[in-house]
Amino acid sequence: MDDALAFDVFAKSCPSRTTLEHVTGRWGSLTLGALAEGSLRFNELRRRVDGVSEKMLSQTLQALERDGLVHREAQPTNPPRVDYELTPLGREIADRLLGLIHLVEGRMDQVLTSRERYETARGGL
Repeated sequence: MDDALAFDVFAKSCPSRTTLEHVTGRWGSLTLGALAEGSLRFNELRRRVDGVSEKMLSQTLQALERDGLVHREAQPTNPPRVDYELTPLGREIADRLLGLIHLVEGRMDQVLTSRERYETARGGL
């Protein structure tokens, strides 16, 4: 690989930083995780990603589609049907994210215990 084309997410001007933000932000990671379960319509995805607004989900999907992680398929029906699914790159990233998500979920007892200890030590902040 040519050194001039190498990417470094720690460099302020590196375009990989923006993609990392799209992938690891709350709505991006939850959207990718939900789509790892299979193709979903917009409202199905919105119900699956509990708490996301319509506007935020739309912006998140556009960013992920622009980065080549999500494919948007519009069906010429009445009313129009739009399905979202992961691209091969999106699937690879979602699989890694799901590993992290499952690790966090599996360690929440430890996290909650640590939070309690922290708050106790600081007088219930």
